[in-house]
Amino acid sequence: MKISNTPNTSSAITGFILLGFPCPREAQILLFVLFSAVYLLTLMGNGSIICAVRWDQRLHTPMYILLANFSFLEIWYVTSTVPNMLANFLSDNKLISFSGCFLQFYFFFSLGSTECFFLAIMAFDRYLAICRPLHYPTLMTRRLCANLIISCWVFGFLWFLIPIIIISQMSFCGSGIIDHFLCDPGPLLALTCEKVPVIELVFSTLSPLPLIIPFLFIMGSYALVLRAVLKVPSAAGRKKAFSTCGSHLAVVSLFYGSVLVMYGSPTSEHEAGMQKIVTLFYSVVTPLLNPVIYSLRNKDMKKALQKFLRL
Repeated sequence: MKISNTPNTSSAITGFILLGFPCPREAQILLFVLFSAVYLLTLMGNGSIICAVRWDQRLHTPMYILLANFSFLEIWYVTSTVPNMLANFLSDNKLISFSGCFLQFYFFFSLGSTECFFLAIMAFDRYLAICRPLHYPTLMTRRLCANLIISCWVFGFLWFLIPIIIISQMSFCGSGIIDHFLCDPGPLLALTCEKVPVIELVFSTLSPLPLIIPFLFIMGSYALVLRAVLKVPSAAGRKKAFSTCGSHLAVVSLFYGSVLVMYGSPTSEHEAGMQKIVTLFYSVVTPLLNPVIYSLRNKDMKKALQKFLRL
């Protein structure tokens, strides 16, 4: 790997070193086996939800169509980091190319932003279903559902495009070592030859917005849902209403709980080890748990999965 020790163009850099989880060779192999199993289970779990929604006519409703797209997103989200992490467990140099680093940077953050937008429109869907049940079929049409899904993907992948292109044109110096298992902006910007406060300010301003705006929208939607549910006279009716959004609330809590811990305060305040653990949770563990949450708490999904697995 050639990394200049003096300011130079970024083309002089052929790669970075991702330290990942430094430990003895035996432990590296054990981690490889563990995360390989987690990755395969994540693919199988989310893939099963996609297939169940595709083949069960009863699930061809906006709620489950959104869920299938969310599962598709989760597959790519975990794929943006885990395969490279698995390769590093077996690698001696743990090298990632310059272009590979910034591609991972772009896809990881774009998919993460898209996930936030998806969680927001899923909350909107639950708001319409509970607060406007009589008008729900005419409001949440197939066309609106498709437009919302497309908007999530487009906004998610456009949000970080220009900032990442700008950062990729900066000069990088020093050892080229990133103390993380992925190309995270904090360690990456620390390797720039010259500090550019404007770029750092723009990125630090843009980064939280795909988290904060959907989060506020989700909280607003569920505040309205809660108000509507509390007006339901029967306990059975309230329980049924809450059960329709329980799975989504659990997923929101898992994802946003860990993300807000990570990015709610400046990166410098977190030790490298804590950064890795929290990032690992919301980028690897959460996609693994989401199919379990939706299948256990949703009777229709549970029946559809059982039907699909018997095929």
